[in-house]
Amino acid sequence: MTAPLTPPPPPHEPSSHDAWQAPDAGYAAPAEPRYGQGGPGMKTELLEGAVIMVAVALAGALLGVLWWWLAPHVPLVGDVDAQGNWAVYLKDTEGEQAVGADGTLTLLALAFGFVSALAVFLWRRRGGVPLVVGLAVGGVLGSLLAWRVGTWLGPSSDVLAHAKAVGKGVTFSAPLKLGAKGALLAWSFAGLVVHLGLTALFGPRDPEPYGAAVPGDGYGTPVR
Repeated sequence: MTAPLTPPPPPHEPSSHDAWQAPDAGYAAPAEPRYGQGGPGMKTELLEGAVIMVAVALAGALLGVLWWWLAPHVPLVGDVDAQGNWAVYLKDTEGEQAVGADGTLTLLALAFGFVSALAVFLWRRRGGVPLVVGLAVGGVLGSLLAWRVGTWLGPSSDVLAHAKAVGKGVTFSAPLKLGAKGALLAWSFAGLVVHLGLTALFGPRDPEPYGAAVPGDGYGTPVR
């Protein structure tokens, strides 16, 4: 009489300890998120934005000098009537010098916006809202300063006194004026566009939130 066959052992069931076994060598565990490494901190960024704003605004003095130097001047001439009253007239009634002065300031402001945006990007490639705000506000303040410096360096605003000083029939330059006030925004507009483009093309990218996945067969087994 033969002994009964021993039944096969039951299939191995994973215990609660097996669930915490170490992963395969090719498995990359998710990286824990770390905070405070994306930048120097809000206080530092605000300080940098303020420095950029002041530096860009002070550069407006150079813009004002260039505007006064390069802008075309409007020619005026003084005359005296029979009663001895002085009057000032445009020497060239069809001249476009006034429009040229506005265009000169606009083109110079666009160039300053490009240069300032490039300088800010090279200084801080990661960008940031305070830097962009400082660049925009500084551009407006710099344009206002350039406007004041240019008019201060230009001919006297008292055209009647100027006409009397040079004499009857003598041509003199009119005060440097800005007719198109929209030119005061050209610097900020150019700066923002150029800085945005440089940041999008060459700015640093944010790191991936998780580790790089190892290519496998879909079941957790790395491909050899």
